[in-house]
Amino acid sequence: MTSGTKRGGVRGTCASVLTAALVAAGCSAPGPAPDVTLRVLAGSEVADLEPLLEEAAGRTGVAVELEYTGTLDGMARIAAGDRGGGGGEYDAVWFASNRYLNLHEGGRSAVHVQTPVMVSPVVLGVAADRAEELGWADGGEVTWADVHHAVAEEGFTYGMTNPGASNSGFSALIGVASAMADTGSALRSEDVERVGPELAEFFSGQEVTAGSSGWLAEAFARRSERGRPVDGLVNYESVILSLNASGALEEPLTVVYPADGVVTADYPLTLLSDPSEEALRGYERLVEDLTSVQTQQRIADRTRRRPVTAGAELSPPVPPLVELPFPTSQEVVDGLVSDYSAALRRPARTVYVLDVSGSMEGERLRELQLALNALTGADGGSLTGSTQSFQEREEVTLLPFSTTPAEPLTFVMEPGSVDESGADLAEAVAGLEAGGDTAAYDALVRAYELLEEGRTGTDGDHLMSVVLMTDGEVNGGIDLAGFGDSLSARPDAVAEAPVFTVLFGESDMPEMTELADLTGGRVFDAREQDLEEVFREIRGYQ
Repeated sequence: MTSGTKRGGVRGTCASVLTAALVAAGCSAPGPAPDVTLRVLAGSEVADLEPLLEEAAGRTGVAVELEYTGTLDGMARIAAGDRGGGGGEYDAVWFASNRYLNLHEGGRSAVHVQTPVMVSPVVLGVAADRAEELGWADGGEVTWADVHHAVAEEGFTYGMTNPGASNSGFSALIGVASAMADTGSALRSEDVERVGPELAEFFSGQEVTAGSSGWLAEAFARRSERGRPVDGLVNYESVILSLNASGALEEPLTVVYPADGVVTADYPLTLLSDPSEEALRGYERLVEDLTSVQTQQRIADRTRRRPVTAGAELSPPVPPLVELPFPTSQEVVDGLVSDYSAALRRPARTVYVLDVSGSMEGERLRELQLALNALTGADGGSLTGSTQSFQEREEVTLLPFSTTPAEPLTFVMEPGSVDESGADLAEAVAGLEAGGDTAAYDALVRAYELLEEGRTGTDGDHLMSVVLMTDGEVNGGIDLAGFGDSLSARPDAVAEAPVFTVLFGESDMPEMTELADLTGGRVFDAREQDLEEVFREIRGYQ
């Protein structure tokens, strides 16, 4: 649900065209050459279907060109009538769910036809030993209220994606709030207000956040491997089953299906209104193939999502679902997501380590300043804009560096004064000046010192992270190995803070990737994407 855009698995302006060059598995000869190309705006959740779409292209003659975006962002664009992209208008959209799109009048009118392709509920995976301790390992009834109790009384911790950035977190938020409200009907604003304290207590157990479901699973496995595990994982059933099958964990997670219900993704391939004859013909052929028993079985086998066609099945069998009612009001949904960002979740503490060496002088520095200003609350006109800006209770530290780290500037977004704090931060950003060398690792050591100094007995609940933006190779101070030595001496809670590296200018991609891997972070590429979009995308991981 982020604003950052990935196209065909490669960042930049070129989308990935899934051609018909590959022959369908098990076929002795290729099918027809593609005579129709569908441009599809998609959520990153469907990226794992690319090989299957290549196979389908060989059978149907329909090539699919996927352009990835965040779910809320993508739906908001379509609902507002924006169907353009770098390569022309979109023919279709493909998100994990159309529920949010259907809350918009413009969204409903933008749909010509939609076809669910596969199903996956958002459930809970629990470490086997922890499930045993909590009495959840025997397949007995467990509710979201039981999970809440485990957080409050047993110190249960979990990872969940950011609802403003990923549909699995969005679905989990709706599901947990609906289950706690326990009205048997669609969630209302007064219900959210009534269960607000319980929701805040529930989300105090969220120790890992992420902007994508796949990265969240990787982070969970990485923490387990490093001996700093969290107890559970709120994610798609398919992601949890795939993680269990991957061998990345010592023991498979126990899959818990909350008895009071879940919110399910049905991945509808959606043809947009007023389609051309060519697009309509291509859509119908593609849907016929994707919903055939043979392709449905491939989807189930490869992605571990539940098929929608009789005759195909997920193995081993999975239990039936209790579906919670989805809110019927956009106001309720927007309010709940905004409340999560500002008041319900654990607040973020982030150190922005900003390269202001000589190579940043001029346009690069101006682009950095504009990107940071965009996070100060200037864009409050949309749900994604408001959730990607700095939130109440959040702590933001600017740590400019060149030859040495500069004096850090910390801004606390106190409730009721976020605008004032944002204005002070914007003023500090405007005062940045470029000059000197690039001692990035010296600055990172200082960033972790600041995180450690900021932890106290009363505010240790912050979700901590570091963002490193640099436009060149490190040419001063200690090296990556020296930084690693420093990191290993930190307390676990501090050392676990990820570094999200931003490639910009001539920055060293292999080294920045190694740094992200070392800290459990992720690399974001601003060389072919606007820096502002990258900074907004990173917000989903903080």
